[in-house]
Amino acid sequence: MAGRSAAPGRSVTSRVLSLLDVFDSTSPRLSLSEISERSGTPLTTTHRLLAELADWGALVRRADGRYEIGRKLWDLGLLAPVQMELRQIAAPFMLDLHTTIRDTVHLAVREELSALYVERISGRESVPIVSQVGSRLPLHATGVGKVLLAAAPADVVDRALHSLTRQTPRTVVEPGRLQRELADVRRRGYARTSEEMSPGAASVAVPVQVERGGGTVVVAALGVVVPPHRRDLARLAPVLEVTARGIGRELARTREFR
Repeated sequence: MAGRSAAPGRSVTSRVLSLLDVFDSTSPRLSLSEISERSGTPLTTTHRLLAELADWGALVRRADGRYEIGRKLWDLGLLAPVQMELRQIAAPFMLDLHTTIRDTVHLAVREELSALYVERISGRESVPIVSQVGSRLPLHATGVGKVLLAAAPADVVDRALHSLTRQTPRTVVEPGRLQRELADVRRRGYARTSEEMSPGAASVAVPVQVERGGGTVVVAALGVVVPPHRRDLARLAPVLEVTARGIGRELARTREFR
């Protein structure tokens, strides 16, 4: 049948999407056999589709034979209305904040049970971290993630509590303890982590909120990453809150966030 793959019920489009879906922040580069195995697509079909994706620019084939996401997909992703609007509005505020504190500043939104990093500003003096623009990291192991999880619907929180994975020896994986931490985030208005996602890195994060329907809605989280031995972590929260309020006010004026 035209437009269908050899396997019943799977269109060519679904197979292409399944190939792209195997890439993530923990597996940014994969071999032909790895992509075939992870996507459940026959090796010959995988080889043919990967060649077409590489020709179009969706994927790049490296010198070692492995594949990685290409610039074309990145460019398309930046056109997503919410992310594009959010990044454009937040970037100047984040740059001002980074200039003041000299530490890595990042912005994330919730995507299912992950924190999707949509913007990051860092410098040579910044703490090395795993998050990059486009990274998806567990909500329960990051400062921005805990802020987003604290504001998430009850069913999302419940799913997160049943899928806690350890990223470092200090990651919180006990549901009861995480629930208490989320309650603290809601009460005090910010989240803190210490080496839960990356050894040698601590974070403070606050919500970015907009007024909608007579109340406020958390649309993103703004965070800063610093060395874990810093004693002024709590003092960073008010600075972040000022920046987050500025971003929220500007977002409220746009059509996408009303």
